[in-house]
Amino acid sequence: MSGDTAVEGGRTDGPAADPQRPPVLGGIPRQRGGPAPAAAPEAPAAPADGAGPAARSRTRWRPWKLLPTPLGTPFTFCYAALLAATSFFAEHADPSLVDELLRGSSTDVVHLARTPLLVLVASALWIAGGMTSAYAVGFLFVLTALERRIGGLRAAAVFFGGHALATLATELPVGFSVAAGQLPDSALHRLDYGISFGVMTCTGALAGLLPAWSRWPLLAGAGYLVVTDLLAYADPVSDWGHLLSLTLGVAGWPLLRRWRAQRATAAPLLGDLGHPALRGARTH
Repeated sequence: MSGDTAVEGGRTDGPAADPQRPPVLGGIPRQRGGPAPAAAPEAPAAPADGAGPAARSRTRWRPWKLLPTPLGTPFTFCYAALLAATSFFAEHADPSLVDELLRGSSTDVVHLARTPLLVLVASALWIAGGMTSAYAVGFLFVLTALERRIGGLRAAAVFFGGHALATLATELPVGFSVAAGQLPDSALHRLDYGISFGVMTCTGALAGLLPAWSRWPLLAGAGYLVVTDLLAYADPVSDWGHLLSLTLGVAGWPLLRRWRAQRATAAPLLGDLGHPALRGARTH
């Protein structure tokens, strides 16, 4: 046998093996002294900006998200559809019937004393001025933006909470003033309905969830609208209610920011459940 090959354990091992290296047995992978395994191919480098296609698609601005959708903002979408229906009815139905319904839905002192829950809900089914009013337009954009940040149930709580608190805070003083003889008895039956208190509360609440460059212009615009109405002194009870509603929304900033943080934390967990690898799997 020539000297350039070595036979160990009945196996020809090519060139002469190192005498200090232990014998290599055939059929057994990854032995000491054997050839080093091939290096794994390197993974492709991540994009320089640190964001893949999915992240870039999330940050891309979508104009249609400014308006409510059935899946993205179900509360705002369904409520807007209901308000559109009642506004259409109020515009085309018999005026005497509409007037009777509006007076029955009014949150005046007499109705609040008799059926408070019923009139608080019924009064929020109508828009003073119809779908073309400023508060109707504000409802669409403000409620949509707020619901996308804190969720439908919490947005509904902010809207109806501000609507109820501002209504009670403005109508109860009217009742006390009538009892004290400072206002006539007709003030107990003043017509009061609409969504303006809820919209102003949500406007103040939304401002706390926006960046500074859009927060302060929004508050400045809403504040200007409230102050000019107060100076006009056309309906002081409702105008003071608008100011109170806006203040209630601003006062809720700490709670609203906590809700937004909780929603942002839960969103990735809920999104992972839709992954194909987890469909049909038990989750804990």
